[in-house]
Formats: sequence, C-alpha cells, structure tokens
Amino acid sequence: MANAEIGSDIGAEIGVIGGSGFYSFLGDVTEVQVDTPYGPPSDSLFLGEIAGRRVAFLPRHGRGHHLPPHRINYRANLWALRSLGVRQVLGPCAVGGLRPEYGPGTLLVPDQLVDRTKSRVGTYFDGLPLPGGSIPNVVHVSLADPYCPAGRAAALKAARGRDWEPVDGGTLVVVEGPRFSTRAESLWHQAQGWSVVGMTGHPEAALARELELCYSTMTLVTDLDAGAESGEGVSHDEVLRVFAANVHRLRGVLFDAVAALPANEDRDCLCTNALGGMDPGFELP
Repeated sequence: MANAEIGSDIGAEIGVIGGSGFYSFLGDVTEVQVDTPYGPPSDSLFLGEIAGRRVAFLPRHGRGHHLPPHRINYRANLWALRSLGVRQVLGPCAVGGLRPEYGPGTLLVPDQLVDRTKSRVGTYFDGLPLPGGSIPNVVHVSLADPYCPAGRAAALKAARGRDWEPVDGGTLVVVEGPRFSTRAESLWHQAQGWSVVGMTGHPEAALARELELCYSTMTLVTDLDAGAESGEGVSHDEVLRVFAANVHRLRGVLFDAVAALPANEDRDCLCTNALGGMDPGFELP
C-alpha cells in the first residue's frame, strides 16, 4: 500500500464510507491523509479503482474500529471526501430489523431517515468561525428525501444483479448508541412503522446534502432488534457474526453499485443544487 500527500494526481470521484473489508484486498491502494477545518477524519482515505472509477474508501470507525458511533467526526469525514473530488457517496451500514420479515441477511435500501441521536453535530451551518476566519451563514437545506435517487437505483440494480433481492424503500431510524435499544424503544420504533435501526446513518446524509454530495446507503440486517423478538435481545457478537458471514456478498453489491453510478458531470438530481444558490459563508472544498 502506497502513501501519498494530496496533490494534483490524488483524487477520486466516488466515496465509500465503511469498513476496511471493502478495500483491503485491492491490489493498488494509495493511503492519503487529509486535514479539514473540522479536525481529522476517522482515518486516512484509501484510494483505489473499481470498474475504471476512482474511489476513496474511508473507514467510518477507523481502521481498528476504535471510534464508537457517537464519537465519529462526521463533518470531517464528508469534508475530506469532497476535498478529494468526491461527489457521490455510498455509506453501507449494519442495522437491526424492526419487522419479523426483515431477518438477518436482509438487504434493505432505505428511502427515508429518522434521527433519534442526541449529541452529534449535524450541520456545517453552526455559525462558528472556521480556522480561516470565515463564518458560516444561516442556511436551511431540504432533507425531505434524504437519499440520492441515482444512488438508490444503482444499489438496487447491483443487488438484483447478484441474486440478492433487496427491500426497495423503508425508513432507517438512527439512534445514539453505542448501546442497543431497550425492548420498549424497539417496540416504539416498530409501532411508528419504521423498518430498520442503526447507529451510523446520521448525520452523514444531512452533511452530504449540505455539501451538495449525492449520498445513499444500503443496510444489512444483522439481527432482529430487541422488540422484534421474544428472546434475550441483540448481542454485539451476533452482529459481528452475521456481518462477517455477509461482508463478501455486500462488497460485491457495493462494487457493482459503484460501477453503476452516473459520471459526476452527468448528475442531474436535486442533491447537486441543494444550496439553491445560497451563500454558505465559506468556500466548499
């Protein structure tokens, strides 16, 4: 694995936020360290090529999985990706199923998001001065449809191409973590009609929208959440076991989705003009 500083020859068009299992086997990967006004991202970015597309992989929890969900520097992660030229992001994550039919091994591509986190910084428009002296303006972006339609279509097509019929649509509810839900919380999530529950899908989608990035996710169900079963509830070991059993399959879908994404210059979704011409008060990377 080569190391490099950011320069004219270092860049990517697509970003993938996930574990090292998604890039560790690639033969030619360049490790790049990126600084941001918001501090360091979770780890170095690892640049490789898939189907002729330059891709930047970012380990969401760090390569040693040392960052819990509520301590991830989400702002730095999205900023770092954009600074390398990334304009489309795929953020796969492990989730718990909130319906009996969404058991372990289900692949669900959500179209909606509910935020139940408590302490995470979820915007670039916080009014606090940046190190360069610029101050973000007050800007409100629409998140009515939090996921890019082109990214969702690419993920669905990729899964079907691998004979893994996905659930098309559903709501991902994101909780603070790092603990799992109580049974009462899980039953409440179910009663709202939500589909899956996770800890890392927010504020990635919102921050990507503020940077006019296309963002979409594919969620792998590793367990039935506490209220969706009558047993002892989800365990960390169970989550790791199911994820490990499916990571090769998920990686194949992810790479096919990368290949199916439109060229950056051909993007025509609402994500590309999320700011609507409003002045953010700082220069986008």
